[in-house]
Amino acid sequence: MATEIRVPTLGESVSEATIAQWFKQPGEAVNADEPLVELETDKVTVEVPAPTSGTLEAIIAKEGETVEVGALLGQLAEGAVAAAAAPAAAKEEPAKAEEAPKAEAAAAVEVTVPSAGESVTEAEVGEWSVKVGDVVKEDDILVELETDKAAQEVPSPVAGTVIEIAVETGATVEPGNLLCKIAPGAGAAVPAAAPAKAAAATPAPAASAPATSMPPAPSAAKMLAEKGIAADQVAGSGKRGQVLKGDVIAAAAAGIAQQAAPAAAPVAARAPSNPSDEVREERVRMTKLRQTIARRLKDAQNTAAMLTTYNEVDMKPIMDLRKQYKDVFEKKHGVKLGFMGFFTKAVTHALKEIPAINAEIDGTDVIYKNYAHIGVAVGTPKGLVVPVVRDADQMSIAEIEKEIGRLGVMARDGKLGMAEMTGGTFTISNGGVYGSLMSSPILNAPQSGILGMHKIQERPVAVNGQVVIRPMMYLALSYDHRIVDGKEAVTFLVRVKESLEDPQRLVLDL
Repeated sequence: MATEIRVPTLGESVSEATIAQWFKQPGEAVNADEPLVELETDKVTVEVPAPTSGTLEAIIAKEGETVEVGALLGQLAEGAVAAAAAPAAAKEEPAKAEEAPKAEAAAAVEVTVPSAGESVTEAEVGEWSVKVGDVVKEDDILVELETDKAAQEVPSPVAGTVIEIAVETGATVEPGNLLCKIAPGAGAAVPAAAPAKAAAATPAPAASAPATSMPPAPSAAKMLAEKGIAADQVAGSGKRGQVLKGDVIAAAAAGIAQQAAPAAAPVAARAPSNPSDEVREERVRMTKLRQTIARRLKDAQNTAAMLTTYNEVDMKPIMDLRKQYKDVFEKKHGVKLGFMGFFTKAVTHALKEIPAINAEIDGTDVIYKNYAHIGVAVGTPKGLVVPVVRDADQMSIAEIEKEIGRLGVMARDGKLGMAEMTGGTFTISNGGVYGSLMSSPILNAPQSGILGMHKIQERPVAVNGQVVIRPMMYLALSYDHRIVDGKEAVTFLVRVKESLEDPQRLVLDL
């Protein structure tokens, strides 16, 4: 019986992909969930696993071809693995002396790196919570993995004893890589060779590190030639540093052109510190999350024509409204009435009037979003993350406050996943909670706008010809001038100000 292998769903806005490479050839045996083929889109690379064990019978779509979602890639003949594996098993018969260790290893449960989303291809091993010989319960946390999006805790699948740790803290691993082995049962014996295996396994990540010189994906190579850009001038975001089509688009937007001149001069090495200062320094490796934050912020500056416009808002109407209804609101909805609900609602109203700020540039196209997924920047001990309140334009202030509270708890606990942090169309950043009076926020690419909130501070202002003291807040809107005109940006910020100074406008949808 033949099983069809087809192109899986690749995301809402992705309808086609390019065959990057086949990992198996016709006639080769495969196991269930073993990667068969790698697909490359303009955003990510995706591995298509075998739906069942068997033998690859035919390859329909060749490497380099462009295929649509649902297209037939190949066919898998089921039930042929056992026959294919028989000769290998026969060859292993002389090694009967190893049968006991093999049986013991088979009894152990292997803990591997879980999948963290389509666009996450590697993670960094954080601190281990256990060591070889420790007894663990089911769901006990074994180790924390850190990706460029979030931290992820790996629980124990069974109760038992840790008999091997395959990778050390700081190693880079990919989904499916072995993390450790657990022997079921609290009294399981730890093999004497286990510590040695763990130590020997540590150089493995370093050995795989140089494998970043993969050739560009087929569609990326074609676009590199068309735009006259050298492959070594583009930072690849694909697996093992592979340059994808989206990387080339971003590089072209940043104005990178092929240079016939000698290669760029290497970055100057850090000047050595004074010997008396070195003993007081501490060198700490940047986390994956911090590296990604640094790269994305710099990419946003290099790519977008970023500009910031400012205004100020009188917070007294909102503060009076909160004071009057905060107890009733909390009693009815089970959540405190904060400022973020008002600001998010004011932003969604303004986005309807100025849709360019809710859009993004994709190559030579502008994608207008008929929905508002608002990212709310949250500071955590490990860095800044931006969980997304989806369809905020369709939510009440109470629903927004509940969702922001839920996402904030997940962020602080390191529980955010890809589903909570992707797809945002606009971002709100509140530096005021840290005391910031004025700042210019950086865009969260590929979004075209970000609103910066700041500290509420009493200041003298003129109201109806009289100088009065009011609680004022500076607002800052950073926007991509390639798609948003100055008039649109100023109008957007004025609409937000009007909604906050006259909350009835939010109720009446004005």
